[in-house]
Amino acid sequence: MNLMCPARILLLPGDGDDAAVGERIAQVYAGTFDASAGSRLAERLGVQLTVLPDLVRRPDAELQAIADLHRGETVVVLGVDLGLKLPAVVEHTGDGWIRVPTDNELTLATYEQAADKFRASIPTEPNHDLIDLLADAVAPGARVLELGSGTGCDAVELERRGFAVRRTDATEAFLDMMRADGHQADHLNALTDDFGGQYDAVFADAVFLHFDRSQLTGVLRKAVRAAPVLAFSTKEGSGAEWSDRHLDLPRHFVLWQEQPLRDLLTSTGWTVRNLIRSEPPAPIKPRLPDSAVGWFQILAVRT
Repeated sequence: MNLMCPARILLLPGDGDDAAVGERIAQVYAGTFDASAGSRLAERLGVQLTVLPDLVRRPDAELQAIADLHRGETVVVLGVDLGLKLPAVVEHTGDGWIRVPTDNELTLATYEQAADKFRASIPTEPNHDLIDLLADAVAPGARVLELGSGTGCDAVELERRGFAVRRTDATEAFLDMMRADGHQADHLNALTDDFGGQYDAVFADAVFLHFDRSQLTGVLRKAVRAAPVLAFSTKEGSGAEWSDRHLDLPRHFVLWQEQPLRDLLTSTGWTVRNLIRSEPPAPIKPRLPDSAVGWFQILAVRT
C-alpha cells in the first residue's frame, strides 16, 4: 500500500447500476439502508462489505476514516449524498471533498478545446466499412441512434443511404459544429444519460475506445435496451494509455483483444454477427496509440 497516495472513494447510489464499478476495488462500505445492495455488490466483486450505521448521519467523518484506512486503494461507498451527481469518485484535499474528473471527462475536455483541429485532421470520408455492416442488417428508413456523432461525417452518409439518424454527442463544441452545418444534434453522454426511445439500431464509430471495461459494460446494457442492432468500431491492441498525439492535448484510449470484447458483448446481451479488422489509412496510422494494431468493425444483434 502506498501511504503517500490518497484513497479513491467511488460513491454510488444504493439502487445504482454496478456497471460503474471497476475491477480493482479493495472493499465495499454501505449505510444501514443500503446494506442489501452493498452485500450483492461485495459478493460480485469478491471483497468484504462493512456496514456503517453512522454513514448517513456523519458522512464526512466516516468517509475520512475510510480514506485514512485505504490510502492508495479504491473503495466503493453506497448511499452517501455529498450533493454530487453519482457515480462520482471523490478525494479529500484537506479543505473538503472534491469530485475527481474521470478519464472520460478529461478526454471530453480535450475535444471541447480542440474540436476544430480534430475536424481538420481526420479523414473526410465516412467509415464505409461500418456503415456497410449496418446497411446489411437494417433496411433504409430505420431509426438510428448515433452515439458520439463528432463532426457528423458518418451521419451524412447514413442519411444518404436512407436512414433516419439522431445525431448526439457529449461535447458541446461538436454539437455547435453540427448545428452550424444545418443539422439537429442532441446532447447525450453515453455514460450518464438514458438513450431514450426505441431505435432500430445504435451506431457508434470510434467512441467506445474512450470507455474502460466497466463504463463500456454500462453503455452496452443501455444499448441493448434501446435497439436490437449495434454497429460500432473500436481499436485493437493491449491495455490502455493516454496520448496527446494529433491534438496536443490528452485523450484516454482503451484497446481491446477480440475474445475479451466478444465475451463482454455476450455478457451484456449481444451476439456478434460480423467482426472485421481494418487498417487505418496510412496518414492516420501513426496517430494511433503505440500499442494499437488497427480497428475492429463490429455488427452485433440483441440475443
